[in-house]
Amino acid sequence: MRFATAAVLSALVSAVSAHFHLQYPSPRGPFNMQNELTFCDAYGQVTTNRTVFPLSNGYYLLTSEHPLWTLGVIISTVPDPDNFANFTDSQGNDQMAVNYFETSGEGAFCAPIDIGAANIAGVQDGSNVTIQFIFDGGDGELYQCADLTLSANMTSIPSDVSCTNATSNAGVTYFSSGVAPPTITATGTSSSATSTSTSSAADAKSVVGVSGILLSVLGGMLALA
Repeated sequence: MRFATAAVLSALVSAVSAHFHLQYPSPRGPFNMQNELTFCDAYGQVTTNRTVFPLSNGYYLLTSEHPLWTLGVIISTVPDPDNFANFTDSQGNDQMAVNYFETSGEGAFCAPIDIGAANIAGVQDGSNVTIQFIFDGGDGELYQCADLTLSANMTSIPSDVSCTNATSNAGVTYFSSGVAPPTITATGTSSSATSTSTSSAADAKSVVGVSGILLSVLGGMLALA
């Protein structure tokens, strides 16, 4: 009975802490699970060590901890983007490097990204850009950013980056060009220090609340054992 209890608790904890990890291109800073709910995982300043990235025929690699999820990638040509408005065009529309799609599967996910084909003003060989990954596994949007220098001479990803998929991509559902699924609401301005703290506090409060529930469930199950 105790083994069964431990298994149930482990599954519940995994569900609570499920997130995604950007592996390549390199994100702005070390993964911070709690801050992933905020703009660029709460890394508001551009990195000084940009990743040289293919203008065309590039790939991105991430790890998903959700069985079903939606992803989109927006792009900014602003030198130091620090809010969501920096990722929009003159009409206020998100500049999409990868249109939103839905797929399933946990583990490694690698897919192509052709930034040059997005036809976004200012995107060319030698451009410094920032891409922001918007991930929704059903429990709210999560964000991670990568700062890049685009290169037309770079035609593939580095050999030390393994582009593998844990599951088949056959189940990928692509949404119409430029249109976000209803669950994605990544618009507006960036999180200020105050709003970031509020979001973090709310996230922590949620985790504490769920942890209390888990402990209560565990206590009841142990009593029955």
